[in-house]
Amino acid sequence: MPRPRVILNMAMSVDGKIATVEGDSRLSCPEDLRRLHFLRSRVDAVMVGVGTVLKDNPSLTVRLVRGKNPVRVVVDSMASTPLDSKVLDGSARTIVAVSRRAPRARIEKLKKKATVLVVGEHWVDLPKLLEQLHRLGIRKLLLEGGSTLNWNMLKNRLVDELRISVCPVILGGEKAKSLVGGEGFRKVEEGLQLVLVQKRKVGKDLLLVYRPK
Repeated sequence: MPRPRVILNMAMSVDGKIATVEGDSRLSCPEDLRRLHFLRSRVDAVMVGVGTVLKDNPSLTVRLVRGKNPVRVVVDSMASTPLDSKVLDGSARTIVAVSRRAPRARIEKLKKKATVLVVGEHWVDLPKLLEQLHRLGIRKLLLEGGSTLNWNMLKNRLVDELRISVCPVILGGEKAKSLVGGEGFRKVEEGLQLVLVQKRKVGKDLLLVYRPK
């Protein structure tokens, strides 16, 4: 089945962390933030996991450049997105993807502020979600994390391009979130092999663009 083209865009420290042990994720330099907002303006939708909504409360809109706001997609198996979240502020259309085990009362409350898609039994079925998003007219999707959603998308080979900004800082911390979480691949040969297609400086950050082999 057809699905949107998926671009994963993340900023990380030199040691691969996307936030400190206390959750501070303000890594990108101003120039890289403008690049991100321009990218948002050129896609049909931007997608994050509910953990990112709970931790960062992002708006996921275009503010630093001129352009349209993308549709906002939240992967939220248990329908736990707070009703006062910025992603539900009405500034752009929002889709919340939930599983069938999400409490019915929460789903009904979310429906007052967003389009709710029930996709999957216990967890959101990502391949099926992408198929539904494609049917809704979404052709280009920007994935902005967090690490658990990144893992599940990459594990299922659902990412077509990775744009990684490496920021000149080391954060450390065993419990600090990395670019990709989850259980991980057991052997190197099982990992997702990539090809570097572009590299350039963006302000003080280094942008690396990869595509899966």
